[in-house]
Amino acid sequence: MKVPERLRRWDAFSHFTNDQLEALEGCVSLTRYPTGVTVVKEGDSTFDAYFIEAGKVRIHRHTPYGEYALATLGPGELFGETAFVDRNTRSGDAITEGDTQLVGFNPVALASALDGERRLSLALYWTFWKSLSRKLRATNSRLEQFFSKTGRPSGAEAPPAEGPAAGEFRVDLASKRKLFEEQRLSSLEINFLTSLSLERKLGPNEVLFREGDPGDEMYVVLEGRVMISKYIAGAGEEALAFLERGDYFGEMALIDREPRSADARAHEGGAVVLAIPGEVLGGILDIGKVSSLPLLKLLCSLVAKRLRELDDKLIGWYILAGGGGTEETKA
Repeated sequence: MKVPERLRRWDAFSHFTNDQLEALEGCVSLTRYPTGVTVVKEGDSTFDAYFIEAGKVRIHRHTPYGEYALATLGPGELFGETAFVDRNTRSGDAITEGDTQLVGFNPVALASALDGERRLSLALYWTFWKSLSRKLRATNSRLEQFFSKTGRPSGAEAPPAEGPAAGEFRVDLASKRKLFEEQRLSSLEINFLTSLSLERKLGPNEVLFREGDPGDEMYVVLEGRVMISKYIAGAGEEALAFLERGDYFGEMALIDREPRSADARAHEGGAVVLAIPGEVLGGILDIGKVSSLPLLKLLCSLVAKRLRELDDKLIGWYILAGGGGTEETKA
C-alpha cells in the first residue's frame, strides 16, 4: 500500500484531497523500527516530522535524576512537528516502544513541495496546529498528576488577588490595525480582524476566563501582559505562561470544542486584549474555504513556543522536587 493511501485512513489527514496526498508521495518515507530505537535525539538540529502508523514512541528528557517522560504517543499521532514549525533544536529524545512503523516527512522535500502550493501548505499546517494544540492541552492536564504526587515546588507563585469581571471599552481602529500589520498578515486578513475583533480592557489580576469555561473566542494581546495559569488542588495557582503584545491564546477550545484547560487573567498593570469570535476565526481558518496561511503559521509557532516553555517548566519542577513523582506521573 502506498503512503498516500495509508495516510488517507487517518483523521489527521482526512481534510487532504487525493491530489494533495499524492503530492506528498516524494516527501515521505515509511520505516519500521524495532523497540528501543532513538528516532530523534535531544539537541539535534533536524526538522523531520513523523506520523505514527503503528506502535508507540516515548518522548523523554534527560535530567540529573534520570529520564523524565514528557509523553507517550501512539498510532494516529505526530511527533517532531514542533521543530519543523519553529526550526529550533529537538527538545527531547523520541524512542520507539515495541515494533513501530513511522511515516517520516522529509523537511527539504516537503519545503519544495509546499513552495507555491498554498492549499497543500494550509492542509499540512492545519494538521500541525491541531496536533500541537492537543499536546498543549494534554500537558496542561499532566500538571495536576505531577503535583498530586510531588506537592507544590518551592518558589511557586501565590495566586494573585482577583479583580472585577472583565469589561469592554473602545480601541481605535488604527491601533488594532497596527497590531495585525506587525504580524505581516494580508490586507484582507488585517481588515477582517481589525473590523470584527472586540476589545476588552482588564484591570490588574482581572480574570478573562477560567478553566472549565466554554470557549467561543480566541484572543490576542494588544497591551500589557496576560498570565495563563492552572489551579492545582493542594498546590494552588501555577503560572504556565506570560503572554505579551501579539501573542494569541484561547484557540484550543475552538479546535477541539472542549472547555478551557487553564485560567487567563491580566498580570500586574492590567491588559488590553482583542477577542476574535469563533465564527470569525472559522471564516479565516476554515480548511474548506479561503484560509489564512500566514495566520495559521503564526498560530503554529505560538503554540509550539508555549509547548516548549511548558515542557521546560515540567522538567524544572521535577528537578526541584528532587526527581519526585511516580512512573505513572512521568508516562
